[in-house]
Amino acid sequence: MSDRSAPAALSPVPAAVAREAGAGLPGSPPPTGVPTATGWRSPLMLLMIMAAAMQLSFAAWWNLMNNFAVHELAFTGREIGIQQSIREIPGFLAFTAIYVLLVMREQTLAYVSLALLGVGVAATGYFPTAWGFYLTTLVMSVGFHYYETMNQSLSLQWLPKEKAAAGMGKIIAVGAFAQLVAYGLIFVAWKTFELSFSTVFLFAGLLTLCVVGFLIIAFPQFREGVPQRKSLVLRKRYWLYYALTFMGGARRQIFTVFAGFLMVERFGYDVHEVAGLFLINGVFSMILAPKIGSWIGRVGERTALTVEYIGLIGVFATYAFVTNATLAGALYVIDHAFFAIAIAMKTYFQKIADPADIAPTAGVAFTINHIAAVVIPVVFGLVWLVSPAAVFLIGAGMAFVSLVLARMVPRDPSDGNEVDPLFSRAAPAPAE
Repeated sequence: MSDRSAPAALSPVPAAVAREAGAGLPGSPPPTGVPTATGWRSPLMLLMIMAAAMQLSFAAWWNLMNNFAVHELAFTGREIGIQQSIREIPGFLAFTAIYVLLVMREQTLAYVSLALLGVGVAATGYFPTAWGFYLTTLVMSVGFHYYETMNQSLSLQWLPKEKAAAGMGKIIAVGAFAQLVAYGLIFVAWKTFELSFSTVFLFAGLLTLCVVGFLIIAFPQFREGVPQRKSLVLRKRYWLYYALTFMGGARRQIFTVFAGFLMVERFGYDVHEVAGLFLINGVFSMILAPKIGSWIGRVGERTALTVEYIGLIGVFATYAFVTNATLAGALYVIDHAFFAIAIAMKTYFQKIADPADIAPTAGVAFTINHIAAVVIPVVFGLVWLVSPAAVFLIGAGMAFVSLVLARMVPRDPSDGNEVDPLFSRAAPAPAE
C-alpha cells in the first residue's frame, strides 16, 4: 500500500459535492445530476440536528449514570470502572464500521447508530442490576460510537477545509443546546415531579428515536465527498495524529469517568445538582464552541492544542488536592470547556489526509482513541480505591505527554508537512 496521498490541491469536499443531494441504495454510490440542497435541508444542518439527537439521550444518560450506579446499584470505584470499560469496548471496535459501510452508506449508518443509542438509553432503567446496567451500557455505546465515527467522517467530507473548524464549532454548539434541554428538564423536573430513573431514561431515549424518524423523512441522502476506501487504512505519515488521538482517549477517561464520580462520591452531588453542573457546561459550550472553532481557524492547530494541554495540566493537578465542592465544580466546568479545542485534532488530520482515507481513518482513529479507554477505567478504578489523587496526577502526566506531541504539529500542516521539520527527522514513525 502506497503511503503517498492524492495531491493536496484535491479538496476532500468540492463545493458542488457539499451542496448536492441524491438518493441511492445503501452501499451504492449516489447518482450524478442530482438536485441541489436548498434552504435548511443542507449537510451542515443535518450534522447539527444529528448532534442534537445524540445529546438528547446521551446527555440525560450521562447526567443520571453516576447517581443511578451509586444510589440504585451501590457501585464503588471498582464497579464503575468495569462499567466504563464496557462502555468503551465499542469505541475500541469502531474500525469495524468500515465493513458495515460495504452494505450501507455513511449517512444511513449514522441514522441506525442514533436509533441504537436511543434504544439502549430507553431500556436502562428497566434493568436495575449490575449486569443489566452493563448490558444496556453496551447497547447504548455501540450506537454512540458508531454515530461518532460517522459524524467525524461526514463532517470532514462535507465541510470545506477553510470552514471546517467554524462548522464543527457550530455543530458542537447545537449539541450543547440539546444538552441544555436535557439537563434543564432534569434539573427542574427531578425534584418537582419526583421522577424515577426509569422514566427519565425512557423519555430521553424516545426523544432521540423521534428525531431520527424526522431526519429520515425530512432530509435527502447527501452525496459524500471523494469515494472512500472500504478497507482499513494505517499510514506511517499519520503517526502524529494517531499519537495525539491515543493520548486524547486516555485524557478523556479522567474527565468522563473519575471527575464525574468525584462529584458524586466525595462531594455528594445529587441528581439535580449534577444536572445544574452539566447545565453550566452546556451554556459554556453553546456560547464558546463556535468562537473556539473560529479561533482555531485563525491561530492554527499547534497553538490551540498547546493552550489546551497546558490548561489541562493545571486542572488535573488541582483535581488531585481539591477539598471544596464549589472549587471542584468549577474545575469540572473548566475541564469540559477544553473539549471544544479537540476540533484542532480533526482539522489537522483533514489538512494532511488523502481525501479517500477519511472514512476508514475515522474508524481506526476511534479504535486508537479507545485502546487506553478500555484499560484505564478498570486499572484506575483500582488505583482510585487506594488514592483518588493519584488518578488525577497521572492524568496531569498524560496531559504533559500530549503537550510535547502538540508542539510537533507544524504551523501550516498539509500533505507532505505532517510533522514540524524540527521534529520530523528525530520523531519515530511506526511501520505500516
